Amino acid sequence: MTIYHNPRCRKSRETLALIEAQGIEPEIVLYLKDQPDAAELKGLLKKLGMPASQLVRRTEAIYKERYKGKDLSEEEWVEAMVEHPKLIERPIVVAAGRAVLGRPPENVKELF
Repeated sequence: MTIYHNPRCRKSRETLALIEAQGIEPEIVLYLKDQPDAAELKGLLKKLGMPASQLVRRTEAIYKERYKGKDLSEEEWVEAMVEHPKLIERPIVVAAGRAVLGRPPENVKELF
C-alpha cells in the first residue's frame, strides 16, 4: 500500500492513521518533495477512475491565480499538477492496482 501524503494536511494524517490502525505500514510518498511526473500522475488517475480536473485542489492560491475559470484539457491539467504539486488533491492511497482519494479518510477502507 502506498499513500501520497502531505503531513501538514489533517485529512492526509487521518487517512494514514486509519491505514496504520489496520497494522499496515504503507510506503509514504511525500509528493510535495518527491513530485510525480506526468506518467505517474496519469497512472494514478487511471487507478482512481477520474479525470485530471477532478484531482485539482481548487482552494489553493496557485489555482485561483493561474487556473480558475480556465477550461484546460486532460493533458494541460496533468502538466499543471506536475508543475505545481500543491494542486494535487490529497491523500491518494494505492493498493493492488486500485486507488482511492482519502477524502473522506474512510474511503481508504475500500482497499483493506
